[in-house]
Amino acid sequence: MVKLNKIYTRTGDGGKTRLSTGQPVDKWNPRVVAYGTVDETNAALGLAALHATGEMAAAIGRIQNDLFDLGADLATPDTGKDLGWEPLRVTQAQVLRLETEIDAMNADIPPLDSFVLPGGSALAAYLHMARTISRRAERQIAELAAMEDEVVSAAARAYANRLSDWLFVASRAANEDGARDVKWVPGANRE
Repeated sequence: MVKLNKIYTRTGDGGKTRLSTGQPVDKWNPRVVAYGTVDETNAALGLAALHATGEMAAAIGRIQNDLFDLGADLATPDTGKDLGWEPLRVTQAQVLRLETEIDAMNADIPPLDSFVLPGGSALAAYLHMARTISRRAERQIAELAAMEDEVVSAAARAYANRLSDWLFVASRAANEDGARDVKWVPGANRE
């Protein structure tokens, strides 16, 4: 259980923060940057949730919770040492749930014949915003995983990848299953 008594610590005043292990790191540490962008994705989903109802609202809520799991996973480096507690890790089941939801949403949406512009309904626009932020988080997670002496689980990397796919398909679902998608017209304004 998380307990936050004091919100400010003054640690950040000098450009430092701590990972969940207590290890001090710079605020621009790639691990901090990655989980910070996961948090930014979550905030964008909070805006999308304002426009969602029913199953879409419930799915966004589940994903927001998962994003805290992903942030906790990234904030706890796997050093192979006993921490004295079980770190929270993203699981393959969370990835599979996203895939199942993608397939279910996509079943009723006609295939694309063009790229789509971010927009249509308010919900779709916010889902597209979250998608672009999640893509940035995914790139940062991949970069972190490629660094020497850094470990990011396959499930965490897959979740980040699948999330942006989920957000794209959800944006099309939010646009009346693609009927309100705004299609890209290559070179339309090149006069």
